[in-house]
Amino acid sequence: MEIRVLRYFLAVAREGNITGAANYLHLTQPTLSRQIHDLEEELGQQLLIRKSHRVELTPEGVLLRKRAEEIIAMVDKTEAEFASIENTVSGNIYIGGGETQAIRQIAEIIKDLREIYPNIHYHLHSGNAEDVTDRLDKGLLDFGILIQPADLTKYDYLDLPARDRWGVIMRKDSPLAKKTSIEKQDLLGVPLLCSRQVVGARQPENKFAGWFGTDYEKVNIVATYNLMYNAAILVEAGVGYALTLDKLANTSEDSMLCFRPLYPELESGLNVVWKKYQVFSPAAELFLKTLKERFSYE
Repeated sequence: MEIRVLRYFLAVAREGNITGAANYLHLTQPTLSRQIHDLEEELGQQLLIRKSHRVELTPEGVLLRKRAEEIIAMVDKTEAEFASIENTVSGNIYIGGGETQAIRQIAEIIKDLREIYPNIHYHLHSGNAEDVTDRLDKGLLDFGILIQPADLTKYDYLDLPARDRWGVIMRKDSPLAKKTSIEKQDLLGVPLLCSRQVVGARQPENKFAGWFGTDYEKVNIVATYNLMYNAAILVEAGVGYALTLDKLANTSEDSMLCFRPLYPELESGLNVVWKKYQVFSPAAELFLKTLKERFSYE
Protein backbone atom coordinates (compact mmCIF):
# COMPACT_ATOMS: atom_id res chain seq x y z
CA MET A 1 0.00 0.00 0.00
CA GLU A 2 1.22 3.45 -0.88
CA ILE A 3 0.71 6.38 1.46
CA ARG A 4 -0.60 8.40 -1.48
CA VAL A 5 -3.32 5.85 -2.18
CA LEU A 6 -4.32 5.73 1.49
CA ARG A 7 -4.79 9.49 1.34
CA TYR A 8 -6.98 9.00 -1.74
CA PHE A 9 -9.07 6.41 0.08
CA LEU A 10 -9.53 8.67 3.11
CA ALA A 11 -10.68 11.49 0.82
CA VAL A 12 -13.33 9.20 -0.71
CA ALA A 13 -14.46 8.07 2.75
CA ARG A 14 -14.70 11.67 3.91
CA GLU A 15 -16.49 13.06 0.82
CA GLY A 16 -18.86 10.11 0.45
CA ASN A 17 -18.54 10.04 -3.33
CA ILE A 18 -15.85 9.61 -5.98
CA THR A 19 -16.59 12.86 -7.80
CA GLY A 20 -16.24 15.06 -4.72
CA ALA A 21 -13.04 13.32 -3.67
CA ALA A 22 -11.59 13.61 -7.16
CA ASN A 23 -12.29 17.35 -7.19
CA TYR A 24 -10.70 17.73 -3.77
CA LEU A 25 -7.61 15.76 -4.86
CA HIS A 26 -7.43 17.46 -8.29
CA LEU A 27 -7.68 14.10 -10.05
CA THR A 28 -9.98 12.87 -12.77
CA GLN A 29 -12.78 10.60 -11.62
CA PRO A 30 -11.58 7.60 -13.72
CA THR A 31 -8.07 7.95 -12.27
CA LEU A 32 -9.32 7.97 -8.70
CA SER A 33 -11.73 5.08 -9.34
CA ARG A 34 -8.88 3.02 -10.77
CA GLN A 35 -6.65 3.75 -7.74
CA ILE A 36 -9.38 2.61 -5.33
CA HIS A 37 -10.08 -0.48 -7.43
CA ASP A 38 -6.37 -1.36 -7.43
CA LEU A 39 -6.31 -0.94 -3.64
CA GLU A 40 -9.24 -3.35 -3.29
CA GLU A 41 -7.44 -5.81 -5.53
CA GLU A 42 -4.26 -5.50 -3.47
CA LEU A 43 -6.09 -6.14 -0.21
CA GLY A 44 -8.42 -8.75 -1.63
CA GLN A 45 -11.43 -7.03 -0.05
CA GLN A 46 -14.26 -4.81 -1.24
CA LEU A 47 -13.90 -1.46 0.50
CA LEU A 48 -16.77 0.53 -0.99
CA ILE A 49 -20.41 -0.08 -1.81
CA ARG A 50 -20.99 2.00 -4.93
CA LYS A 51 -24.40 3.58 -5.37
CA SER A 52 -25.76 6.03 -7.95
CA HIS A 53 -24.45 9.27 -6.43
CA ARG A 54 -22.53 8.14 -3.37
CA VAL A 55 -20.44 5.40 -1.84
CA GLU A 56 -20.60 3.68 1.53
CA LEU A 57 -17.83 1.88 3.38
CA THR A 58 -18.03 -1.87 3.83
CA PRO A 59 -16.98 -3.24 7.24
CA GLU A 60 -13.56 -3.83 5.70
CA GLY A 61 -13.57 -0.23 4.47
CA VAL A 62 -14.35 1.04 7.98
CA LEU A 63 -11.39 -0.95 9.33
CA LEU A 64 -9.07 0.41 6.65
CA ARG A 65 -10.23 3.98 7.32
CA LYS A 66 -9.28 3.61 11.00
CA ARG A 67 -5.90 2.09 10.18
CA ALA A 68 -5.23 4.58 7.38
CA GLU A 69 -5.94 7.53 9.70
CA GLU A 70 -3.42 6.12 12.20
CA ILE A 71 -0.81 5.50 9.48
CA ILE A 72 -1.19 8.96 7.94
CA ALA A 73 -1.03 10.62 11.36
CA MET A 74 2.21 8.76 12.11
CA VAL A 75 3.69 9.66 8.69
CA ASP A 76 2.81 13.34 9.14
CA LYS A 77 4.25 13.33 12.67
CA THR A 78 7.48 11.69 11.49
CA GLU A 79 7.91 14.10 8.58
CA ALA A 80 7.35 17.05 10.89
CA GLU A 81 9.92 15.72 13.37
CA PHE A 82 12.62 15.36 10.72
CA ALA A 83 11.77 18.76 9.27
CA SER A 84 12.34 20.28 12.73
CA ILE A 85 15.90 18.94 13.20
CA GLU A 86 17.72 22.26 12.95
CA ASN A 87 19.97 24.40 15.10
CA THR A 88 16.91 26.09 16.56
CA VAL A 89 14.63 23.67 18.40
CA SER A 90 11.26 23.45 16.69
CA GLY A 91 8.65 20.86 15.91
CA ASN A 92 5.52 19.34 17.37
CA ILE A 93 4.74 17.82 20.77
CA TYR A 94 1.68 15.59 21.18
CA ILE A 95 0.10 15.32 24.63
CA GLY A 96 -2.98 13.31 25.60
CA GLY A 97 -5.02 13.19 28.77
CA GLY A 98 -8.41 13.21 30.41
CA GLU A 99 -10.12 16.12 32.03
CA THR A 100 -8.01 17.20 34.99
CA GLN A 101 -6.73 20.36 36.65
CA ALA A 102 -3.19 19.01 36.10
CA ILE A 103 -3.33 20.47 32.61
CA ARG A 104 -2.80 23.87 34.27
CA GLN A 105 0.69 22.76 35.33
CA ILE A 106 1.39 21.53 31.80
CA ALA A 107 0.08 24.83 30.46
CA GLU A 108 2.59 26.76 32.59
CA ILE A 109 5.45 24.72 31.14
CA ILE A 110 4.17 25.27 27.60
CA LYS A 111 3.90 29.02 28.26
CA ASP A 112 7.46 29.23 29.58
CA LEU A 113 8.90 27.18 26.69
CA ARG A 114 6.99 29.25 24.13
CA GLU A 115 8.87 32.36 25.29
CA ILE A 116 12.23 30.75 24.51
CA TYR A 117 11.28 28.32 21.72
CA PRO A 118 8.42 29.90 19.75
CA ASN A 119 8.75 27.38 16.92
CA ILE A 120 7.60 24.45 19.05
CA HIS A 121 3.91 23.68 18.55
CA TYR A 122 1.71 21.68 20.92
CA HIS A 123 -1.17 19.36 20.12
CA LEU A 124 -3.53 18.27 22.90
CA HIS A 125 -5.75 15.20 22.65
CA SER A 126 -8.58 14.64 25.14
CA GLY A 127 -9.60 11.08 25.97
CA ASN A 128 -9.86 8.50 28.70
CA ALA A 129 -6.93 6.39 29.90
CA GLU A 130 -7.59 3.58 27.42
CA ASP A 131 -7.62 5.97 24.49
CA VAL A 132 -4.52 7.83 25.67
CA THR A 133 -2.43 4.70 26.30
CA ASP A 134 -3.54 3.22 22.96
CA ARG A 135 -2.27 6.33 21.17
CA LEU A 136 0.93 6.28 23.22
CA ASP A 137 1.57 2.66 22.27
CA LYS A 138 1.04 3.46 18.58
CA GLY A 139 3.40 6.42 18.72
CA LEU A 140 0.70 9.00 18.03
CA LEU A 141 1.33 10.75 21.35
CA ASP A 142 4.61 11.71 23.00
CA PHE A 143 3.19 12.08 26.52
CA GLY A 144 0.05 11.12 28.39
CA ILE A 145 -1.51 12.43 31.60
CA LEU A 146 -3.12 9.58 33.56
CA ILE A 147 -5.26 9.73 36.67
CA GLN A 148 -4.18 7.27 39.38
CA PRO A 149 -4.48 4.41 39.82
CA ALA A 150 -3.26 3.41 36.37
CA ASP A 151 -1.21 0.55 34.94
CA LEU A 152 2.25 2.08 34.45
CA THR A 153 4.22 -1.12 33.79
CA LYS A 154 4.85 -0.24 30.13
CA TYR A 155 5.82 3.37 30.74
CA ASP A 156 8.31 5.66 32.32
CA TYR A 157 6.57 8.32 34.36
CA LEU A 158 6.78 11.08 36.89
CA ASP A 159 4.34 12.08 39.59
CA LEU A 160 2.61 15.42 39.36
CA PRO A 161 2.26 17.32 42.64
CA ALA A 162 -1.43 18.06 41.99
CA ARG A 163 -4.25 15.90 43.29
CA ASP A 164 -7.79 15.91 41.95
CA ARG A 165 -10.75 15.86 44.35
CA TRP A 166 -13.84 13.76 43.60
CA GLY A 167 -17.34 14.97 44.26
CA VAL A 168 -20.78 15.37 42.75
CA ILE A 169 -22.06 17.88 40.19
CA MET A 170 -25.75 18.65 40.63
CA ARG A 171 -28.35 21.29 39.94
CA LYS A 172 -28.45 24.08 42.53
CA ASP A 173 -32.14 23.36 43.09
CA SER A 174 -31.41 19.69 43.92
CA PRO A 175 -32.10 18.49 47.50
CA LEU A 176 -28.46 17.44 47.94
CA ALA A 177 -27.26 20.95 47.04
CA LYS A 178 -28.14 22.02 50.59
CA LYS A 179 -25.35 19.80 51.96
CA THR A 180 -21.70 20.89 52.22
CA SER A 181 -20.44 17.39 51.39
CA ILE A 182 -21.92 14.17 50.06
CA GLU A 183 -21.84 10.82 51.86
CA LYS A 184 -22.50 7.47 50.28
CA GLN A 185 -25.99 7.06 51.76
CA ASP A 186 -26.97 10.30 49.97
CA LEU A 187 -26.26 8.67 46.61
CA LEU A 188 -27.83 5.23 47.02
CA GLY A 189 -31.32 6.32 46.00
CA VAL A 190 -30.53 8.77 43.21
CA PRO A 191 -29.66 8.37 39.49
CA LEU A 192 -25.92 8.73 38.94
CA LEU A 193 -23.73 9.58 35.95
CA CYS A 194 -20.23 8.12 36.26
CA SER A 195 -16.98 8.26 34.34
CA ARG A 196 -16.78 5.31 31.96
CA GLN A 197 -13.08 4.96 32.75
CA VAL A 198 -13.64 4.49 36.48
CA VAL A 199 -16.82 2.42 36.30
CA GLY A 200 -15.27 0.01 33.81
CA ALA A 201 -12.09 -0.47 35.83
CA ARG A 202 -11.38 -3.50 37.97
CA GLN A 203 -10.85 -3.18 41.70
CA PRO A 204 -8.81 -1.51 43.14
CA GLU A 205 -8.75 0.75 40.05
CA ASN A 206 -12.50 1.34 40.46
CA LYS A 207 -12.27 4.09 43.06
CA PHE A 208 -16.05 4.35 43.44
CA ALA A 209 -16.33 0.67 44.33
CA GLY A 210 -13.84 1.18 47.12
CA TRP A 211 -15.55 4.34 48.36
CA PHE A 212 -19.06 2.83 48.39
CA GLY A 213 -17.80 -0.44 49.84
CA THR A 214 -20.42 -3.19 50.12
CA ASP A 215 -23.13 -0.73 49.01
CA TYR A 216 -21.64 -0.38 45.53
CA GLU A 217 -24.07 -2.93 44.08
CA LYS A 218 -26.96 -0.69 45.17
CA VAL A 219 -25.72 2.28 43.13
CA ASN A 220 -28.06 3.29 40.30
CA ILE A 221 -25.78 4.28 37.40
CA VAL A 222 -28.12 5.55 34.67
CA ALA A 223 -25.44 6.83 32.30
CA THR A 224 -21.69 6.87 31.78
CA TYR A 225 -19.61 9.60 30.19
CA ASN A 226 -16.20 10.05 28.67
CA LEU A 227 -15.70 13.81 29.04
CA MET A 228 -17.52 16.04 31.51
CA TYR A 229 -18.96 18.64 29.12
CA ASN A 230 -21.80 16.45 27.86
CA ALA A 231 -22.38 14.95 31.31
CA ALA A 232 -22.95 18.46 32.66
CA ILE A 233 -25.65 19.00 30.04
CA LEU A 234 -27.40 15.83 31.21
CA VAL A 235 -27.23 17.06 34.80
CA GLU A 236 -28.69 20.41 33.76
CA ALA A 237 -31.54 18.54 32.07
CA GLY A 238 -32.31 16.73 35.33
CA VAL A 239 -31.11 13.27 34.29
CA GLY A 240 -29.18 12.74 37.50
CA TYR A 241 -26.11 13.56 39.59
CA ALA A 242 -22.61 13.27 38.11
CA LEU A 243 -19.69 11.82 40.04
CA THR A 244 -16.70 13.76 38.76
CA LEU A 245 -13.55 15.65 39.61
CA ASP A 246 -13.70 19.19 40.92
CA LYS A 247 -13.42 22.23 38.63
CA LEU A 248 -14.32 20.41 35.40
CA ALA A 249 -17.83 21.86 35.02
CA ASN A 250 -19.00 25.44 35.19
CA THR A 251 -20.30 25.97 38.73
CA SER A 252 -20.02 29.76 38.77
CA GLU A 253 -22.67 32.05 40.20
CA ASP A 254 -24.34 32.27 36.80
CA SER A 255 -24.44 28.48 36.36
CA MET A 256 -27.36 26.29 37.41
CA LEU A 257 -24.87 23.67 38.65
CA CYS A 258 -22.85 23.29 41.85
CA PHE A 259 -20.15 20.91 43.12
CA ARG A 260 -20.14 19.13 46.48
CA PRO A 261 -17.12 17.05 47.60
CA LEU A 262 -17.42 13.47 48.77
CA TYR A 263 -17.05 12.61 52.44
CA PRO A 264 -14.91 10.77 53.38
CA GLU A 265 -12.71 12.59 50.87
CA LEU A 266 -11.70 10.78 47.70
CA GLU A 267 -8.70 12.06 45.77
CA SER A 268 -6.63 10.90 42.81
CA GLY A 269 -2.98 11.54 42.04
CA LEU A 270 -1.70 12.12 38.52
CA ASN A 271 1.18 10.91 36.37
CA VAL A 272 2.83 12.13 33.19
CA VAL A 273 3.83 8.99 31.25
CA TRP A 274 5.78 8.14 28.12
CA LYS A 275 6.83 4.91 26.44
CA LYS A 276 9.90 3.16 27.81
CA TYR A 277 12.93 3.52 25.51
CA GLN A 278 11.07 6.22 23.59
CA VAL A 279 13.18 8.04 20.99
CA PHE A 280 12.00 11.63 21.22
CA SER A 281 12.22 14.47 18.75
CA PRO A 282 14.44 17.38 19.92
CA ALA A 283 11.31 19.33 20.88
CA ALA A 284 9.83 16.45 22.92
CA GLU A 285 13.22 15.80 24.55
CA LEU A 286 13.35 19.44 25.65
CA PHE A 287 9.81 19.23 26.99
CA LEU A 288 10.66 16.11 29.02
CA LYS A 289 13.79 17.77 30.43
CA THR A 290 11.69 20.74 31.52
CA LEU A 291 9.10 18.44 33.12
CA LYS A 292 11.77 16.71 35.17
CA GLU A 293 13.33 19.99 36.26
CA ARG A 294 9.98 21.51 37.19
CA PHE A 295 8.82 18.55 39.26
CA SER A 296 12.22 17.61 40.73
CA TYR A 297 12.18 14.19 39.05
CA GLU A 298 15.20 11.95 39.57
